[in-house]
Order: sequence, then structure tokens, then C-alpha cells
Amino acid sequence: MHIVIAPDSFKESLSAPQVANAIQTGMAAALPNATFSLLPMADGGEGFAQSMLERLGGERFHCDVTGPDFRPVTASFVINREQRLAVLDVASASGLPLMPSTAKNPLHTTSLGTGELIRAALDHDIDEIIIGLGGSATNDAGAGILTALGARLLDGAGKPIIPTGHGLGALMTLDLSTLDSRLRAVTLTAACDVDNPLCGPDGAAIVFGPQKGATVSHIRS
Repeated sequence: MHIVIAPDSFKESLSAPQVANAIQTGMAAALPNATFSLLPMADGGEGFAQSMLERLGGERFHCDVTGPDFRPVTASFVINREQRLAVLDVASASGLPLMPSTAKNPLHTTSLGTGELIRAALDHDIDEIIIGLGGSATNDAGAGILTALGARLLDGAGKPIIPTGHGLGALMTLDLSTLDSRLRAVTLTAACDVDNPLCGPDGAAIVFGPQKGATVSHIRS
């Protein structure tokens, strides 16, 4: 018997390779004559860039960025020079595993670090960036990403908003004229397994807000 083991990660618990190894260990004990192929997967969340690296090859780079709670974290991205491609996870820079469980609150978290990660990837003369969207600790509609890439998000008085879910409530003007010009030369591809909008009954705020620490009052506001 040959068994293919192709799991995703167990959120905030085990990476996909760790899950695959654990499954193999258990099944091998029960089926000592079986052979196994381990193919860890990712749905755009934690481990997405690593899965792409293992399939496509390339090189991993690390850089210090702004974490979801504005503390510095070290995140990473993958560059495949042959395909002139960068792959990165929102989870690496702005993910749930970077937040203490008692401090999760999507009203006050940001995707700034993901924007900084994109900016670092642009330094590598690439043609495409694939961004895995899953596993974020944020609900700022990408306000942090845009801010890190040079956009100006302004309130009614013309002052920059804080790029968080709560800060979006003051947003009046989005100025893209100062956006990093290198973005015009690359294709941005978002990788995810859902199609939820931000708001509404099937919106990200309602469906995914609780896992990011949102309370009922947060969601309704």
C-alpha cells in the first residue's frame, strides 16, 4: 500500500510538514509495510510560501517588519529567480501566531508588515508577487499594506489614519499617487480559498472576525 499524506497546517498548532510527519508516524505504526509520500499543502495561510518553495524551488529571505500589534517581527518571503517570482504569506508578517491569545483584537491590528514584506520583495527585480492571504490577525482591508507601499489614507481633516480596523472608520480619502511606482511593473496575485467580502452577512468581519479576537460588539460596530 502506498499512502499520500497531503495535509494543511493545524492553525496556531502545527505546520503542514509537522502534521504530515505526525500522520506518517501514526499510520506507519499500524501499517508497517506501507510506503508514504508526504506532500504538505497550504490554502494561502501559514506555510504557503514554504509549500511553494518546496514545489518551485528558490531562496528564502528574512526581514524585520511591523507586526500585527505594531511590535517588530521577523518575516520571510521566497524568491524564484528563474521565474522572476516572489511568494509571501500575510501570516508571516501579520498573522495570528504572532499575537498572544489574550491580545487578539482586529480593531487594533494592522497589515503594515505585509506591505513592508512586499516592498522588500520588490527589491529583487521580479515580475510577479503571489500573496497568500490566510491566517491574518487583521481586519484592516489592506490599509496597512497600502500605507507601507506609499499610499496616503486620510481622514476628513487630511491627516493620515491609523491603518487598523478601527482606523478605517475615519477614512475619507485614498491617495494612490504616491504608491511605490515599482508596483506598475509587477503582477499581484492573491491566493486564498474563500471569496468573502469585508462586510455583510457573509463578510470577513462576521465569518473570520471571531478567530481574530472580535467580539459580537466589535462585529456589529
